[in-house]
Amino acid sequence: MTDPSDPYVTDRASGENWTLLLGDSCERLSEIDTDSVDLSVCSPPFDSLYTYSPSVRDLGNSASRIEFLEHYRFIVAEQLRVTKPGRNAAIHVQQVATKKAVDGYIGLTDFRGDVIRLFQAEGWIFYGEVTVWKDPQAQSIRTKAHALAFATKNRDSSKSRPALADYLLIFKKPGDNAVPVKNAVIDGEVTNDDWIDWASPIWSDHHEGGWLDGENISPVWWGVKETNTLNTRVAKENGDERHIAPLQLDFIDRCVRLWSNPGELILTPFAGIGSELYQSVKLGRRAIGCELKPSYWKTAVDNLTRLESDLAVPTLFGEPA
Repeated sequence: MTDPSDPYVTDRASGENWTLLLGDSCERLSEIDTDSVDLSVCSPPFDSLYTYSPSVRDLGNSASRIEFLEHYRFIVAEQLRVTKPGRNAAIHVQQVATKKAVDGYIGLTDFRGDVIRLFQAEGWIFYGEVTVWKDPQAQSIRTKAHALAFATKNRDSSKSRPALADYLLIFKKPGDNAVPVKNAVIDGEVTNDDWIDWASPIWSDHHEGGWLDGENISPVWWGVKETNTLNTRVAKENGDERHIAPLQLDFIDRCVRLWSNPGELILTPFAGIGSELYQSVKLGRRAIGCELKPSYWKTAVDNLTRLESDLAVPTLFGEPA
């Protein structure tokens, strides 16, 4: 069924090291060759947490979690098909809060667990995960969650709860990896000191010393800054959705450096304004992605075109940036 007020359109744009497909990932991922992708990095729509467009094709407009997962299943299966054996998919998720007016109660649903079970059902191996620390005050201000408010804590603390973390879920396609990722010897992309930090099960953008006597003894990945994203304002439209949520560039940076070699192909099925493609190309990889919404797609194309121009500008020593 199509919505005449929101016509479905497709397009394609590309540069030297990137391709961006406008359209529904459920359909357009079929254009990518089997066993051609070295790494996927993406943040799927968090069920109905955010409304990105009025399109009936938008996963964020699913009427229920069951419907969302049935639609998302096509994309997860296509990701598996196009990924090379032994290679990874890095998926960014968050638990989803319920709403009293919609669900009849205030609480949480296990979106993280549902995504894990979906990937496993489609043949992926659940390989690892990282918890990404979030600033509770910033989250309280941004989401206006009553459970995080000082007023709630002071009035009846039984109704308070901690902030919601983000999670990196790591999935692996079964099989042997034919090309080892040599990030330790490629310009020191991931040093042993980096790995000491990044192998921690928690990443954080808050580093003011450790948790005990000022010593840094906690298992935390420092430096994932919540505000380090591409500019979202240019993608907004009149009467637009409540929130544009680009993935943090630090988050993407670590995934790309850890699990791919320079020159390899990075995929994102939910390109948005192009964050995953942008950071991948900046790090010397090739990138391909899909985006449903034309205004986001155009912004992503502009971001990637601008980046390519910037990278072509000679540096002080005569080499491109």
